[in-house]
Amino acid sequence: MWAVSVTLVIAAVIDGLYLKVPNKITYPLILAGWIYSTAVGGWAGLGWSLAATFFGLALLFGLHLIGGMGAGDVKLLAGIAAFVHIEHTWYIFVATTIVGAIMAIAQIAISGDWVKHWTQAQALLHEIVTVRNADKLYEISQERKPRMRLLPYGIPMTVAAIGYFAFAGLI
Repeated sequence: MWAVSVTLVIAAVIDGLYLKVPNKITYPLILAGWIYSTAVGGWAGLGWSLAATFFGLALLFGLHLIGGMGAGDVKLLAGIAAFVHIEHTWYIFVATTIVGAIMAIAQIAISGDWVKHWTQAQALLHEIVTVRNADKLYEISQERKPRMRLLPYGIPMTVAAIGYFAFAGLI
């Protein structure tokens, strides 16, 4: 988990600087998780690792489809999942959601523009409910992106995952 943690910190720094988690990090992380799981648990370990990888992808893929987060963030969770399997992936996902919400609220508090962000949140929810077309929602999100304050999701994912690793005694 130490190697995973170091990789996550690197991904978070890059995401913070460029709003992107590169494939050069995510794909090797996923592959290393599969290799590790196979070495530790044999074919059964690989099976659980593959299942967790797809579970991690599934947790965030819908948000990616509508423009709510980048593909790198989705693959980063899949990379974590490849190492820790399904149960831990779920807890890391929940912790990431909580840490991400706290960071988003902090960003809004620092900006002081509560009304603007409340209005944007209402508009986003309204679009999701009324448009119901992932391609159109993605287009709308891409048009809006330059005007929004974005949260590099690799940062809360890293904080949550490393915090969970420590809490669960994995590091």
